[in-house]
Amino acid sequence: MSEAQRVQEERQRRIAELEARLARRSRGAIRPPMALAAIAVSVALLWMQRRELAYLVSPRTPLSLGAEGEYRLEALSSNRYAQVHGVPASHGAYERDGEALHVLVGLRESPFVVRRPALPGEEWIPGRPPPPPDPRPFAVRGRLLAEEEAPRYQEAFAVLRQKGELQPLDGRLWIVIEGQRPGEDWGRAGVAVLLGAFAAANGVLLVRSLRRPRSPAG
Repeated sequence: MSEAQRVQEERQRRIAELEARLARRSRGAIRPPMALAAIAVSVALLWMQRRELAYLVSPRTPLSLGAEGEYRLEALSSNRYAQVHGVPASHGAYERDGEALHVLVGLRESPFVVRRPALPGEEWIPGRPPPPPDPRPFAVRGRLLAEEEAPRYQEAFAVLRQKGELQPLDGRLWIVIEGQRPGEDWGRAGVAVLLGAFAAANGVLLVRSLRRPRSPAG
């Protein structure tokens, strides 16, 4: 065999090895660092939604917290569907959610703040002093959250606490967000399922990639 033939055969052998190596990589479809990154992002996003997902599957029977003068404070449990009756405080905080106007009002002699839609007579124009909340006692059902689990309303908590009409329990307030019921936010559940499936798929690809024999060096 001539030198030229040996060089040609060696060249063809190297080309065949490279083609086989590329074919094995293409079947893997993903490298381990990429799979680990995808799993980490999916788990992080699921962790950020853990409270919402827990509330989604929580009991739909409302937790009764009693009424003015006989509140059942021992029954308090954050991230639960609850009902309470009380006399509104004379001061409230207002916020807009898109086109909707909401009032955050405390219940007298309690640690409760209620967020509910504004009633007639509670129209608030930004830049002007807010009107006092409707003084009539009322009952409300909604999502119950401890103060530290509702950071969105920290400013309203601070304003209402300064008015001195509430009685924080062990230094903290509780909020009932009217209208938020368990078992309704299935859009969020669908996103969680997709994230879980994405993480699982990348886990399978990662295991396959780690089990695949490495191609010879050279």
